[in-house]
Amino acid sequence: MAEPKVEHCEERLHGVNHHFNQYLEEFVYGGIDGSVTTFAVVAGSVGAHLDPSVVLILGFANLFADGLSMSIGSYLSAKTEWQKYQKHKAVEYWEVEHLPDAEREEIRQIYRAKGFQGPLLEAIVETITADKDRWVDVMMKEELGLLPPDKKPLWSGVATFLSFVLVGFVPLISYVAAYVFSLSQQYLFLWACILTALAFVGIGFLKAQVVAVSRWRAMLETLLLGAVAATVSYGVGALLKQWL
Repeated sequence: MAEPKVEHCEERLHGVNHHFNQYLEEFVYGGIDGSVTTFAVVAGSVGAHLDPSVVLILGFANLFADGLSMSIGSYLSAKTEWQKYQKHKAVEYWEVEHLPDAEREEIRQIYRAKGFQGPLLEAIVETITADKDRWVDVMMKEELGLLPPDKKPLWSGVATFLSFVLVGFVPLISYVAAYVFSLSQQYLFLWACILTALAFVGIGFLKAQVVAVSRWRAMLETLLLGAVAATVSYGVGALLKQWL
């Protein structure tokens, strides 16, 4: 009786892993944006010598406002891809229905260009055009170079928002801990730098799987990106503190 349960658990784990990998790109870029922007807010606030309570207010405001904005952008982008695909698919169905001879000739030309000739070519054409759904799918792929999107817009937005908030929260951990447990505020920014650097390295590691580059390169690029953004933000905060 235990074997079916084990198999069921393995199937569920496989499904979770598949969905995570499917939306890994959204998770990575949402995490990068969340950690970079939140850390920049923290660095700018520290540069301006703002109170830690203000750092928390600005940090959380950025975390949820920017996270929501980015997730909406991700959702709309994925939805646009779906709409684009469905629009072209509807056109192909119309052409197959109303211009079958021209569409059949296009299939013939496509497979002739692939090297098929004579009776074999005609057999391929007849087989494909015998089913409208198959016919349209072939036209979408071979003529237009379009494949059905494999990501659901809603889940793209959710993955982006969750990664933005989760990874973007890292620069605020030391400030939240100091507030909750009444800890010393002397090294809050130092701890924020250390924790955020670890987050940059971790998200850079995942980025390497998305862009297929060296893990060390991806981690270093992400770390440098965050460092540059934080340095600029800190400098701006310090200058504004002197001028205002």
